[in-house]
Amino acid sequence: MLKWLDPDRDAAATKYEAIRRRLTMIFEARGCAEAEDLADETINRVASRLGALGEYRGEPARYFYGVANKVHLEYIRRASSTRAKSEPEAVVSDEFKHRFVCLERCLEKLPPQNRDLILKYYQQEKRGNLEARKVLAEQMGIHANALRIRAQRIRVSLQNCVSKCLKQQDSLISE
Repeated sequence: MLKWLDPDRDAAATKYEAIRRRLTMIFEARGCAEAEDLADETINRVASRLGALGEYRGEPARYFYGVANKVHLEYIRRASSTRAKSEPEAVVSDEFKHRFVCLERCLEKLPPQNRDLILKYYQQEKRGNLEARKVLAEQMGIHANALRIRAQRIRVSLQNCVSKCLKQQDSLISE
């Protein structure tokens, strides 16, 4: 795998460490409790596919991040199915309602332009979102990557706000 990352062994080791660190940060930012394990799982999957990657053209780190997205989706599915099996349905739906109420409150707190951007960014179905996001970036007069960065920052602030809101609700309920 190191040869695939870079012909120079030291440069390859540096890239590997940077990719692993970035993967861990991505999973942590997404709220995964097992961020390091998920980063390792991503690296293991890429390593197992190295034979098929011989024709891959592009920055290897991007390939890792693509695999990380799949690993994250699987993590979410596992977590939600485990939670659904271990908790009564009413508790799951109550938790969903609390999250939704908190999300609505946090969206209201955003500046109007940020609220509009994040809603438009996530508005489309999976199939159409890439094209819709390109159009949105063009409308805003920015590159698609700049749009992704803005959306990520808004999403992180929303996640923090929702977490605080849920903690406040939990403390009110337990009192």
